[in-house]
Amino acid sequence: MITLIAGPTASGKSALALRLARETGAEIVNADSMQIYDGLRVLTAGPPPEETAQAPHHLFGVVDAAESWSVGRWQTAALETLEQISRRGRPAVVVGGTGLYFRALTHGLADVPPVPETARDEAGARFDAVGEAAFREALRTLDPQAEARIESGDRQRLVRAWAVATITGRALTDWQADTKPPIAADVWRGVILEPDRETLYARCDLRLEKMLYDGALDEVRAMEARGLDPALPALKAVGYRELAGHVRGEISLPEALAAAQMETRRYAKRQLTWFRNQTPGWRRIDAVTQNDQWGQFIARIGA
Repeated sequence: MITLIAGPTASGKSALALRLARETGAEIVNADSMQIYDGLRVLTAGPPPEETAQAPHHLFGVVDAAESWSVGRWQTAALETLEQISRRGRPAVVVGGTGLYFRALTHGLADVPPVPETARDEAGARFDAVGEAAFREALRTLDPQAEARIESGDRQRLVRAWAVATITGRALTDWQADTKPPIAADVWRGVILEPDRETLYARCDLRLEKMLYDGALDEVRAMEARGLDPALPALKAVGYRELAGHVRGEISLPEALAAAQMETRRYAKRQLTWFRNQTPGWRRIDAVTQNDQWGQFIARIGA
């Protein structure tokens, strides 16, 4: 059996997954697009050594920050890992906050025809010329479902949806509807952690403070020293931009912390919205403490 545990940052996913792994002998597979990169374990809330010693962990910190992994590449690695775990006769727990990773496992990835670079450039130029609001309004006529599900500010996916629809003559949503799930519905169960928003935001703020204490700033300094392209996915980790600004002497540490906390709260809100809209059939856990979350998990899903 594969258990999928998803939810916003700081909701308690990792603790629940670890307890389930200890109780059942399961192995844990990462489904967080930032935790796959090496060098930012603290800032991305990756599992520390004392946790990885308690259960096998996979796909955490396995990719150099100079690389760029797509959803498809993660899906391939995750499916291979799940197959290996199955051959060992052990259950698996897939845990993280990247909704598209879970969608790739449970719905599959669309076999969309290649879109020429020129078409993407033209779509991007249109976006920049008219602005997001007008671009969304136009996209709504081509692919209303894509426009509705793509988060505010996600220029890349908005542009892609437009380019696919105009070049192929078919909405990206329709292409995606033809996909087959890579894991069968009868071999997985999913749960979403949804603590109340006020509690979640407070946790986000406290965790950022703890990250500074645990060495997040040192991680950012080391990464900045590499001179990597700021467009790389690893450098898009929530809080990195703000802390990097402090490292470069642009803002004070209190200013960087406050800005990082605000961005983390915004990110958590987007995650809550995504999971609410995209996983309506999954069980929900709204408890706050670890023991209460475990109790709800057992009551609603079982170990």
